[in-house]
Formats: sequence, structure tokens, C-alpha cells
Amino acid sequence: MEHINQRLIGAYRELPGLLSISVIQNPYPYNPLIDGLDRLVLLVITNNSTSSAARHIKLGEERIAIRMVDKEMLEQCVTSGANRNIIEWIVRGEIVLDREGYLANVRERLLLFPESMREQKRFIEFTGFLRTYLQAKQNLADGNLLDAYSHILTALHHWAHIVLIEEGLHPELTVWQQLRRVHPGIYKLYEELSASPETLEQRVQLVLLACEFSVMSKMKECCALLLNLMVDREEPWSISELQVHPDIRELHVDVSLVVQKLVQRAYIREVAVMDDPQGDSEIELRYLLAK
Repeated sequence: MEHINQRLIGAYRELPGLLSISVIQNPYPYNPLIDGLDRLVLLVITNNSTSSAARHIKLGEERIAIRMVDKEMLEQCVTSGANRNIIEWIVRGEIVLDREGYLANVRERLLLFPESMREQKRFIEFTGFLRTYLQAKQNLADGNLLDAYSHILTALHHWAHIVLIEEGLHPELTVWQQLRRVHPGIYKLYEELSASPETLEQRVQLVLLACEFSVMSKMKECCALLLNLMVDREEPWSISELQVHPDIRELHVDVSLVVQKLVQRAYIREVAVMDDPQGDSEIELRYLLAK
């Protein structure tokens, strides 16, 4: 198989802006990790290229997927987890060309999983949890049981991810296999939601109750990224200022709902600001870190 890697290196070495080449082999037929092909080649480039972002080729008897990703997009995926497969490609792939050691550094960062990265991922997962958990509560109140089930299952996945992140594990790699070992209680909830003999409504209510007491108590820790950046100034923040702050913008999350819940829990204080005190202008709500 080494000769195939060498042919691939030769074919793409002169690609403009090429930083790294990583090769992921598929040990299982139809594994969706690499789209069911025999091998995947990840090309990391410095900027967006006019070349196709994805190709399927055949070398000898092997069917190979070529995936191209620019450096900025890869960094976004690593930070936000938007494309979970990329995390696996980086961790499991064989780096066959790596100019400036870029991809090796990214892999090392992933494996070390520093606290700054954990803080980002905790916040991302909590925003996802909060939205789907509250949607499940509303669905249940409206009598939409199947929608409530769907949303509480998603919320349970976010909860599982939060727990794994707290243990220093990447939830992108596996979830329930890791969780069964790390936190059997949440795994049991997942089993009860999926296969309990109780009614669907009772199962959803059980998980909602568990979420309320267990995950909502983690709000301050999970939102540390947002709370810490609000310390930086004494003036109140508008919601748009928080949303476009560099530490938040790169995560691609909507902070509006989280901010409202932080206000309800008294971690953040709501401040009314009138642009023109002499006029009849609208009042803007802004936010300060509670003392």
C-alpha cells in the first residue's frame, strides 16, 4: 500500500498552497467515516482553491476519496465540532506530507485537549443542549410527544458530550461507548428513553427531570467562556456585541437564549439603556456580569 501513498504524494505535492496530506484507510466495508471507499486522502491547503473540494478516484483496485479543506475551515471544525468526521480523520490518519509540521501540531492539540479548547466545546454543547431541552419541554406541553422525544434525545446527546469533555475526552470520536464507562448513569437514561416499558410521555418526562437537575446546575461552568469575556469591561454589552466578539464568533453559536437563561439565574444582570434620554426612543436591553 505504500506505493499508493507515494503516488498520491507525487500527484498532489505541487498543489498550490498545499500544507499537509493525510491518508485514512478503511478497515470496514461501507464505513461512513470515509464515505464507504477504501481510502481517504485529506489535503490541507492554505487558502480556498478553485479545484474541486471532493473527488473519487481509482488507483489499482482501490477506490479513493480525495477531500480538500483549507486551513481556516479546518480550524473552525476543530474548534466548533461542526464536521465531526474531520476530527477522526486528523486523529486516525497517517500524515504522509506535512510542511511546517502544521497537521502534526493540530493533532497534538487535539490529543492534549487543553482547557481552552474544552471551555469552547463545553459552551457549544451547552447552547445546543439548552435549545433542544427547552424545545422538548414546549413540545411536551403542546402534546407533541414524538417531537418531544426527538428533541430530548438530542439534548441527551449534548449532555453526554458535556460529560465527556469534562473528562478530557473528545465526543467526536465515540459517544455512548465512552459514556458507558465514564458515566453509566447517563447511559442508563439513554437506555430507559429508548427501551423502557413506560409510556413515551413518562420516558420523556424522566429525562427532562434529570436534565433540569443535573445539566442546568452546570450552567455557570459551561458558560465560563461567555462570563469570562464579559469581565473585560464595565460598560454593559449589547447582544450583538457579545455575538460578534472574536471568542464567540468563531464558535458559530447563537448566544441569545443562553444570555436570557443566565439573566434568570442571576449570573448576568439586565440593564436598560436609552440612546436619547430626552426623546421617545426605544430602550435597548444590555447585559452586565452580576457582582
